[in-house]
Amino acid sequence: MATTWLATVMLVAAIVLRGIAAGRTPWSNMYEFTLVGAATALIVFLLLNLRRDLRFLGTFVTGIAALFVVLALNVFYVPATGLFPALQSYWLVIHVGIAVGSAGIFTVSFVLSCLQLLRDSQQHGTRALSGRGWGWLNHLPEPAALEGLSFRLNAIGFIGWTFTLIGGAIWAEDAWGRYWGWDPKEVWTFVIWVIYAAYLHARMTRGWAGRRSAYLVLVGYTCVIFNFTVVNLIINGKHSYSGLTTG
Repeated sequence: MATTWLATVMLVAAIVLRGIAAGRTPWSNMYEFTLVGAATALIVFLLLNLRRDLRFLGTFVTGIAALFVVLALNVFYVPATGLFPALQSYWLVIHVGIAVGSAGIFTVSFVLSCLQLLRDSQQHGTRALSGRGWGWLNHLPEPAALEGLSFRLNAIGFIGWTFTLIGGAIWAEDAWGRYWGWDPKEVWTFVIWVIYAAYLHARMTRGWAGRRSAYLVLVGYTCVIFNFTVVNLIINGKHSYSGLTTG
């Protein structure tokens, strides 16, 4: 845990120094998105541990964060430069910052849902999880406890994603003269919002507890990753500047 705290402080310091070097907010391209998303996931994990013992998440959260940092450095890295005119707005701080922060929260809830599914399968005697290598699952909380924490995190992330959607529409009207234009990034941001809204609604009103709710979380997070990678890097649109260069 001490090493994780140290690594998180160093990562946050790196992000701050990146912003100072570029003379702007440090989240305007894939390299910076990935670093900030990793830092947010680590911060969420560490803050949660201040209230309860969730060290069992550490291997998975820090593993994902390490993977993000490796990808950022080896695949997405670009020098610190200026911004496209469309990005030179205070909405960059609000819209993009909240979006990446929400993605970090969704990352931790994704880990919780994966562990929930594994723990539930083990309790129901799934043969593939009965071997000696899966004994660590016995030390995890009950599936219901994992699901409850994942639900609360997803509720917080959903609020942030709602502000992301609204802020993006306001920024689009200011930059391009329309609130909505069916740009691929806009569409997928809305798709993610719908999936998490359906998850929260189904769990609270339809009794979709257990494995079904966890599967919805996995689908939602898959769409988040798709939105931050494929949509940014491959699909052409007005958000193409979110890729490898800032201009």
